[in-house]
Amino acid sequence: MGLVLALFMAACATSVPPAPRRIPAPAVGEVSLIHSSIEPAQHQLLDIGVVIFDNLPDQFTLPNSPEVNEGVFAEIRQNEAQYLPYVLRNTLIDSNHWGAVRVLPETDPSVDLVITGTIVESDGLALEIEIKAFDSTGLEWINKTYADISQSDDFPASSRFTASNRFDPANFIDPFQDLYDQINNDLISMRDSLSEQELINLRRVSQMVYATELSPESFAQTLEEGPGGLLAVSSLLADDDPMMRRVMDMQLRHHTFIDTVDQYYQALFDEMQPVYVTWRHYSRDQSLENQSAERQIYEGGVYGNAGKFLTLSQRYDRYRWAKIYEFEFAELASGFNNEIAPAILELNRNVHGLDGTMADQYAQWRKILRALFALEVEPSADEN
Repeated sequence: MGLVLALFMAACATSVPPAPRRIPAPAVGEVSLIHSSIEPAQHQLLDIGVVIFDNLPDQFTLPNSPEVNEGVFAEIRQNEAQYLPYVLRNTLIDSNHWGAVRVLPETDPSVDLVITGTIVESDGLALEIEIKAFDSTGLEWINKTYADISQSDDFPASSRFTASNRFDPANFIDPFQDLYDQINNDLISMRDSLSEQELINLRRVSQMVYATELSPESFAQTLEEGPGGLLAVSSLLADDDPMMRRVMDMQLRHHTFIDTVDQYYQALFDEMQPVYVTWRHYSRDQSLENQSAERQIYEGGVYGNAGKFLTLSQRYDRYRWAKIYEFEFAELASGFNNEIAPAILELNRNVHGLDGTMADQYAQWRKILRALFALEVEPSADEN
């Protein structure tokens, strides 16, 4: 122990201030979800697609420890990118202010409003996400960074879930629920700033954007750029038009498919939630431990020069236990990934006979619908 303690003392004597931390966005604070007790008017029931978040892999800072495997933590962040959008999706549904809300692998031309996000920080203690939302006309609804800080009582008293201590999802509130509530409330505020006619026009644009996705040569002329570069409908086909009936039929098939995609993400969310709560709780403790260690190492010169051996010895013990804790943290990370691996596998299994990852299957499906639409249109074109 003498040699290790001497090295530790030397490190304290030559310590430098910790590197300045990135200034985080202000926390949202306590937020109450705006909930509608009655169903909103039809023109307000916009369909929303919440796209899997970007996880900023190049900027992800890992614990400074030889025991930590970078791949393990990158995998956790990748899984988070699929988990966190589902919390937002559930929040939007709980507000009772929107139409269908689905989690999707990429932006979708059939929805009225698309939400994308980038995870800036997520360590159990703090969550910071850059959120953008834009509608089918191209109008930006949100471009903002949301942040929240968790408290110790946001987590179950014991996060070691066993047969006798089961996780209770029905009574669990996400530690960062205020963040998601604020996003929902901001979206409602933006929607309510638009007139009824603007919302009706938005939904018409959505319909023609999807029609153009199916057959650009048939429907591109129905859309034009208006003021500010926003899309507007230049000519709207009647609902009983044969071409529009085919579009609506294809859209119904597509919605059935993306409902299935959303259910797969729900299965992943349900499977991941208990172990993710444990991981977050542990990660929060580790983040607090790291912050404390950084401060103490920097302050080491003060008590080291005073020659207070007892204080130094106590701090060495804390340092030693922190390293043990860090190793356990890395072990938990590996266990987390192993535990949800079956759910990830299931997420990427074939949907309706398609292959590859969920994103691959989604792209294949859109190609199939375009080809099918073209085949169905050809006979009627020949008849005319």
